[in-house]
Amino acid sequence: MTPDKPSRLRKALGLAAFGARPAGERAERMRRSPQYRDGTFHNQAQTRTLRPDPATTGGMLRELLRNDPRRKPAGPVPLATPPTGDSTGRDGLHITWYGHASALVEIEGRRVLLDPVWSQRCSPSSLVGPRRLHPVPVALGQLPRLDAVVISHDHYDHLDYPTIRALTAGQPAPFLVPLGVGAHLDRWGVPANRIIELDWDESVELDGLRLTATAAQHFSGRTLARDRTLWTSWVLAGSTRRVFYTGDSGYFDGYAGIGEAHGPFDAALVQIGAYDTRWPDIHMTPEDAVAAHVDLRGGLLVPVHWATFVLAFHPWSEPVDRVWQEAKARGVTLAVPRPGQRVDVDDPPAVDGWWQALS
Repeated sequence: MTPDKPSRLRKALGLAAFGARPAGERAERMRRSPQYRDGTFHNQAQTRTLRPDPATTGGMLRELLRNDPRRKPAGPVPLATPPTGDSTGRDGLHITWYGHASALVEIEGRRVLLDPVWSQRCSPSSLVGPRRLHPVPVALGQLPRLDAVVISHDHYDHLDYPTIRALTAGQPAPFLVPLGVGAHLDRWGVPANRIIELDWDESVELDGLRLTATAAQHFSGRTLARDRTLWTSWVLAGSTRRVFYTGDSGYFDGYAGIGEAHGPFDAALVQIGAYDTRWPDIHMTPEDAVAAHVDLRGGLLVPVHWATFVLAFHPWSEPVDRVWQEAKARGVTLAVPRPGQRVDVDDPPAVDGWWQALS
């Protein structure tokens, strides 16, 4: 049966994608958080975020929508075909980057999917919003069996409604989310017993893997209302292997404390893109990313949050060019995989500059 026009319009507008506002016991738990006061969550330090100001937002939106060829790759982004079966040992550590912030961490035989976004746009609408610059290297249905799906915060480029719906139907894994984000998942049909909400410094153990929500310096919101859900970074710790994921964050002195409490890390997935002088406190520059990695006592640095969507004004390849230069200057081991490439953390590939031909 062909859906009627109003149904198609509702789908295109993405009304369900906005999610839901926390209520009831979920809201009560949020109010008990040390990060929550006066109706919203707060960073540890005072931060400047880009606020929806009509006097400035219109001009910035026009600038972002301007067809500047430097913000996109000059040709097709080369993809790798990731393995889809059971191919990791109980002592191994592998990372597969799918593009932007979406990645699979295989740690001691468990599989954790980070911030999965499989849609063509990171937007509540299928018609407008930042469009994918390269295909997803593997279909959702071809992913191996997952042990956890981890979400850092509720922005559209990290929490994608169609992807969550598909994973709910096709995978048995629980969803680990910051406080309040469970309200969105509730609205989207995720069973309550598969939603685990954590505050900063709270942990859960899943089959021998300990996952801990740690601090980040960012903000949240899927509408004009801001900071009604929490944002977080994540520690993935097995019996001997440890991985850190920054989520979205500005550089802050909390990274040293996280490294002291939970490190050293075998690998860290660190945000490097979508920075700008107009929002310096909530996204790291590439140089900030390397400094954070050093603070965290990270081993292998895997840069994420670049290449897939145009979310800022810098050239497409600038984040990875700068992080490569800074990593060399500071003696940090770096891996820059193609989307879909599976990296063995114990034997990472040499950086080969694959993106430079597309700059």
